[in-house]
Amino acid sequence: MIAHARRDHPDEACGVIAGPAGSDRPERFVPMLNAARSPTFYEFDSMEQLRVWREMDDRDEEPIVIYHSHTATEARPSRTDISLASEPGAHYLLVSTRSEADTEFRSFRITDGTVHEEEVDIF
Repeated sequence: MIAHARRDHPDEACGVIAGPAGSDRPERFVPMLNAARSPTFYEFDSMEQLRVWREMDDRDEEPIVIYHSHTATEARPSRTDISLASEPGAHYLLVSTRSEADTEFRSFRITDGTVHEEEVDIF
C-alpha cells in the first residue's frame, strides 16, 4: 500500500485488500486506479470496481481493507471520506505521502458517519 501510494503521488492512490467473507482476515492485495486522478480525492473506476467486487463474490471474499492515500494532509479520514464510506465491516486504511521522510499509516472503522481509530501492527 505504501509503495502504491508513493508511486501514484502526487495523486491519491486507492485499492482494497480482500479476504474470506466473514473472516476479517486480509489476504489479497488489489491496487486500483484512482479514476479521479486527483491529489485531493479518490474514486474507484466504476468498471474496475464492478470487476473486482464480482471477482470477490466469485471467490467468496469481501473487502476487508479499503485504502487510499492523502498527499498533503495527515492520514485521517476527511469529511468526504466519512460520507462516502459504504462498507461498514471494512477497515479504512489511510497512508499520508505528504512527507518523503515519514510515512503516516493509520486505520479506522467508519460506520454511519462515526469514526473509530484502530491500532495498527506492522510486521
